[in-house]
Amino acid sequence: MPTEAAARPRATCELSDEEVVRRVVEGDPALFEVLMRRHNARVYRVARSVLLDDIRAEDLAQEVWVRVYERLHQFAGEARFSTWLAKIALHEAWARARKARRLQPITEEMVEASDVFLSAAADPESVTLGTEMRRFLESAVEALPEPYRIVLVLRDVEELSTAETADALQLTENAVKIRLHRARAMMRRDLSDRVGGGIRSAFPFLGERCDRIVGAVMARIGGFAQPVA
Repeated sequence: MPTEAAARPRATCELSDEEVVRRVVEGDPALFEVLMRRHNARVYRVARSVLLDDIRAEDLAQEVWVRVYERLHQFAGEARFSTWLAKIALHEAWARARKARRLQPITEEMVEASDVFLSAAADPESVTLGTEMRRFLESAVEALPEPYRIVLVLRDVEELSTAETADALQLTENAVKIRLHRARAMMRRDLSDRVGGGIRSAFPFLGERCDRIVGAVMARIGGFAQPVA
């Protein structure tokens, strides 16, 4: 029989993100898990699109959610919560990437993106959905230059609108369209027709990883009575 704590997030599934945010800020921090369950995959994939590493992306996702909790009172509702969240995830990922570049030798920075991705092939999630086509799709995306890769992930993997992507990246909508067009053109021709649909089967984010991130973050923010004001 589910506990009351486990049942509460499921009982609030009809609430909008904005309503959940309001209730967390007003003193119900347990509901923060609802936001995490809804958007955990997005935070992880955005981090992964910058860091190109599963373990580093998962670690950063935890940090992003703690930052989001601390800043939740700053959410003004002018944009969708998912867009506001993507902005925070991107800025945290870029900061982590800059720090890594300062600390790592140049020879380590020159590892090819496909090699970085395939080094995680033993991950249970990769085994579960591990087909040659998925790996080929992921490798093609990973090989894109970062400005194009991030636009492609936000638009085609996370399915943000052009306007939301532009807002998250502080670009014009026309710039987003141009980068997306160029990103698709840079991928092999035989993959371009599959980008719109099949790409969402790539970059899996299954229950075990989601549970791990949620559990770690909820344990860390447990000492807060409510988001830091």
